[in-house]
Amino acid sequence: MWLFRTNPSISGFSSSSTAEEVTKGIDGSGLTAIVTGAASGIGLETTRVLALHGVHVVMAIRNILAGKEIKERIVKEIPAAKIDTMELDLSSLESVRRFASKFTSSGLPLNILINNAGVMIPPFTLSSDKIELQFATNHLGHFLLVHLLLDTMKKTAREMKREGRIVIVSSEAHHVAYKEGIRFDRINDQEGYTRWGAYGQSKLANILHANELTRRLKEEGAEITANSLHPGVITTNLFRNAGIFEGLVRTIGRLVLKNVQQGASTTCYVALHPQVKGISGGYFADNNLATADARAADTDMARKLWDFSLDLINK
Repeated sequence: MWLFRTNPSISGFSSSSTAEEVTKGIDGSGLTAIVTGAASGIGLETTRVLALHGVHVVMAIRNILAGKEIKERIVKEIPAAKIDTMELDLSSLESVRRFASKFTSSGLPLNILINNAGVMIPPFTLSSDKIELQFATNHLGHFLLVHLLLDTMKKTAREMKREGRIVIVSSEAHHVAYKEGIRFDRINDQEGYTRWGAYGQSKLANILHANELTRRLKEEGAEITANSLHPGVITTNLFRNAGIFEGLVRTIGRLVLKNVQQGASTTCYVALHPQVKGISGGYFADNNLATADARAADTDMARKLWDFSLDLINK
């Protein structure tokens, strides 16, 4: 069953490895990273571990007050930590544009972009831009964020002569996307909406985005990689819309699911580890390359999604 799939350990790490274990001994000094959804769950642990290794982390979060408290907590644990907080609501294209403008005007370099934030299986809802919420938040907001920050990443890679990395957190739930994959003509179809189908669609879009981005970056000769990953099934607040299933997850989660430290490991591995240097267009799970659903390898769908997303952000 895809929910509990494990992978052979080629990297030397596994599903039980923690974020600290997979980054042990790595020096991230001089690097700057943006982590979306950094205020809780694996985003928070990713932020903490990157800061532990000397990375300057910009926490892109909706609740600035909560972010400041989290920053203080991390700095108390890691006095040398370099952390900034900036407001970002991925469900709003206007918010994404404000964030990107503020970041680029700060003059900070950008080596690592971690697209982690997301929503999971809410009732049918439209975003402020009138786009189905899961597609809007999990894919389109991140698509625009990459689009607006890519020149900064290219400049940083050239000037520092160091590979930039875009890390897109997807999910094994991409397997349960609607049969046709991406419903280009029915994104806002409330009648045909299913919570898991729409969630799977948004997670499939994450992988397709990483793959098409890889193709374009390679054509340009840009020193930037783009990879997607499944963090594992973790008992985080993403399950708050799961009803009775949420209680089941929290009851058995401590026994069979990953904890947050293990859940953040693949993100940190793909973002920092030397083993991943030069790898782009990969799909990772349990700190190893994994095999995604066949639809994720559909290059025509990936190109169509790219054009479709461009049209949406330019409306």
